[in-house]
Amino acid sequence: MNFSKRRKIKNSNKLEAIVAKNATAQIEERQKKQCAKNARRKFKSNPKDKILYFTIDKHFYKDYTVDNMLGRFILEQRKKHDLTQEYLASVLEISRPTYIQIEQGERDLTVTEAQKLSDIFGLSLEDFLAKKDNKVKVVLEKEKVLKSPEITIRVQRKNLNKFKQVLLYILEKVGSRPNIGETVLHKLLYFIDFDYYEKFEENLMGATYIKNHHGPTSVELGAIIKDMQDKKEIEAINSKYFKFDQKKYLPLRRPHLDILSAREKEHIDDILARLADKNAKEIESYSHGDIPWLSAKDGQKLSYESVFYRDEHYSVRTYDDEL
Repeated sequence: MNFSKRRKIKNSNKLEAIVAKNATAQIEERQKKQCAKNARRKFKSNPKDKILYFTIDKHFYKDYTVDNMLGRFILEQRKKHDLTQEYLASVLEISRPTYIQIEQGERDLTVTEAQKLSDIFGLSLEDFLAKKDNKVKVVLEKEKVLKSPEITIRVQRKNLNKFKQVLLYILEKVGSRPNIGETVLHKLLYFIDFDYYEKFEENLMGATYIKNHHGPTSVELGAIIKDMQDKKEIEAINSKYFKFDQKKYLPLRRPHLDILSAREKEHIDDILARLADKNAKEIESYSHGDIPWLSAKDGQKLSYESVFYRDEHYSVRTYDDEL
């Protein structure tokens, strides 16, 4: 049996156990959500603030609204995810002025509203209520790495340059399409990287991706986009895709394709031909069925090695079954 075949089938029971464990965790999380919806809420009056208590799995949480701590956290998360007040108001099924009151700390959140916001921001309800963000710091090139409890991802110059050229190439090829916003970009980059690793057992960009509520998310993309905007290599445009707000990026220069091999360029073209017509919801739903996303916990890095356990719907490699 060849090496790649052994690699694909080795520890398959272990992977199935991981997927099953994550599925169990998701069921438990849904049970907690239901518990939160049915929770008994107790209000206490205070001259300085108003405290909302409720229980989830026998744990008590409180939200100070008047002092605006949670409101500021919601505002920060909204800006971090490039969302508008109108969009979040529509998700919560309230008016925009009412939503503004939430950010200003003048209105309490219901448990259902808190759950919706935590889902949108890719946080557990517990972390959302504790105002705890899963922060990841990206350090580009020669910037000093500061000691911090946050996860630090260092992007080497070689990979950074290749990431930029791949991004410019994607934007040049399909960036003007109405469906290509930031969400779709994350997923295209993910499939470019992970499919290439399955095919050739080596990295194309080797970027880091985490499990987000909306699918695989590139850790480095935000910092690299900012760096490219500062250098006038791309520009951001706020637009709408049907009724949804969308952030698009357009290239301001041509990519340097000499950094890409013919095999890498052909691979990128294949991914774009297969997936670039999908809108954000379609490609998000598709990515949720891939083993690297299924086998990871929320907020965790996705394992490149897990591509060798993909099923026939996602595998892009023909494995030799001969012994």
